[in-house]
Amino acid sequence: MTNTVVQPDGWAPAKGYANGMLAPDGTLYIGGQIGWTADQVFETHDFIGQMEQALRNIADIVQAAGGQVEDIVRLTWFVIDKTEYVARQREVGEVYRRVLGRHFPAMSMLVVAGLVEDEAVLEIEATAHIGAAR
Repeated sequence: MTNTVVQPDGWAPAKGYANGMLAPDGTLYIGGQIGWTADQVFETHDFIGQMEQALRNIADIVQAAGGQVEDIVRLTWFVIDKTEYVARQREVGEVYRRVLGRHFPAMSMLVVAGLVEDEAVLEIEATAHIGAAR
């Protein structure tokens, strides 16, 4: 069996990478998602707005692979402004719960000097396990 590329319907094609790769054992590897829409447009430059969009992108990829957000087992966050993240913890929690509910997988956060997309203020990658590949 081989890996399967996962690309939600209607999304602009990823260039040089895959948004998701589903392994035969059902492990879904989700490439770093940033705060742009399916059309690769930033509708906001606000941390909370981009965070919500990045989490929604992850949820969309999990669903496109046949899973649900509860199947997410790991999130790795890359943020460029630790101070803003810390200052907005209440909003972070509210938005997180709105998108992912009260499901809290293993998480790591790294503060980075920058991201490839200049307009991005954070990037989140994920791993999910959705059972044996379909």
